[in-house]
Amino acid sequence: MKRFQNFNFRITLCTFLCVCVPFFAIAQDDDEDQDQENDRNKVSFNVGSGLNFSLNDNQYQFNLGGFVQPSFMSSKADGLDRENEFNSRRSYLYFSGNAVKEKVSFLFQLDYSLQEPLLDAWIAYHPHESTTITIGQKQTFLNNREMMYREDRLQFTNRSFLSTNFSETGREFGVFVSSKFGDKFGIAPMLAVTSGDGRNSFGANSRDTDLGGIKYGGRLDLYPLGFFKPGNDLTSTDLEREEKLKFVLGFAGSHNIGTSNAVGEGHGNYILYDVNGENNYPDYVQIYADILLKYQGFSLLAEYVNASASNINETYIDANATQILAPTQISDFLTLGDSFNVQVGYVTVSGFSFDARYENRTQEFVTNVSSVLQSANATTFGLSKYFVGNSLKVQSSYSNYNPKIGTNINQIDLLFQITF
Repeated sequence: MKRFQNFNFRITLCTFLCVCVPFFAIAQDDDEDQDQENDRNKVSFNVGSGLNFSLNDNQYQFNLGGFVQPSFMSSKADGLDRENEFNSRRSYLYFSGNAVKEKVSFLFQLDYSLQEPLLDAWIAYHPHESTTITIGQKQTFLNNREMMYREDRLQFTNRSFLSTNFSETGREFGVFVSSKFGDKFGIAPMLAVTSGDGRNSFGANSRDTDLGGIKYGGRLDLYPLGFFKPGNDLTSTDLEREEKLKFVLGFAGSHNIGTSNAVGEGHGNYILYDVNGENNYPDYVQIYADILLKYQGFSLLAEYVNASASNINETYIDANATQILAPTQISDFLTLGDSFNVQVGYVTVSGFSFDARYENRTQEFVTNVSSVLQSANATTFGLSKYFVGNSLKVQSSYSNYNPKIGTNINQIDLLFQITF
């Protein structure tokens, strides 16, 4: 374990140096060549936006920030004792920068509540103000809309079951192209090609390599009444209180060629074989549709997902090719089926938010009791108080989880968030 942690630390340090050092070198060289005056370089701190450095009249920017989420959870399953848990649900630290003249930006983000803290490490080029090309590990747009929001911008204390059942962290390593066009009618097409193995896809060492093929996909967002206010597209809650009705309609899909993880965000969780005893991983397809509406503090988010598998003909579960994979048995390895999530909320002028969510999921093969995805529904009610926008808030929620097979679970969550 110690050797693994040391390796992980070296990877983290090397990634930070590779991304950040060249960026600062550019800024420093330019500063020396032009003999900048001290008043052109500024340092500021604001709650929610962290520590900000500005060089050469804001031509080079660097930001250091993060957030922590102390939380309490109490759950009770029918017929069992109540379980209580208190911890720091998330402990984020991030470094970001932007070189305006060179049209380059970067982000390096870690979550120290995880055993493997590295979440995001990417560098982006902005050839045009409406287009961004990103290379590295980042939060992808190929999932449902809620999975596109960072963990400090969630409407409830936790993500929906739709998000957690069909995704993990939502981070992937690859190339991402995103753009936005229009004004009164906005359109935002996005494309991505990734490793198909989620974050840290190349494992802990040189022997823990990426498995399967690539993952490719895209998203198309339509804004029939124009874009949201600046920053109001970063969360499903209408914190900016849109004066006019605004909504976005989104469609996303991905094809993961050869996956060995239940949702395609990892590798090596299982091995399947062809007739010759060689590794033979199934393809995994996810299709999403969602809509987000906002108006004067009111918000409505509705999401739907369907996940299916292909390339499973003549697949075996043993290397000797004696046990062929049954048609419904693929759901023992992959999350297959449908799910929808609907959540509504209203934020008052004083910062109180009243929220409700209903979600349902249906496994693809209803007779398979060992399916990764089990049919269930859940209802959640939330109450939040925003003190300084989304930077300082307290959230609480009550959830009732009803599986088709198994016992009902009632859960209470309380979360404090401080963003610095």
